[in-house]
Amino acid sequence: HTCNLSHEAVSAMVKKAGEPCTLYCKGRILGYKRSKVNQYENTSLIKIENVNQKEDTEFYLGKRVAYIYKAKREINNSKFRVIWGKVCRHHGNNGLVRCQFRK
Repeated sequence: HTCNLSHEAVSAMVKKAGEPCTLYCKGRILGYKRSKVNQYENTSLIKIENVNQKEDTEFYLGKRVAYIYKAKREINNSKFRVIWGKVCRHHGNNGLVRCQFRK
């Protein structure tokens, strides 16, 4: 399969050196995995921005998740704290993922 692109089109697609790029995606915590009666606090439901299909979540499986929050007292010259987790599987058909955090 060949691709016919002009030199100008190729140079427009190649990123310039020093151009910033984001290596993370933001997400929203929707709550815990739960049923009608029970709630499982060890698994959180996360909605990743611009992920709207079950097929799109496959890229994120196994990736690390950081819950970053701000605290009053400084530790290591920073008021920000982080709780690390991992994406363990998808949840439903609309691009939600289940994550398990360390604490």
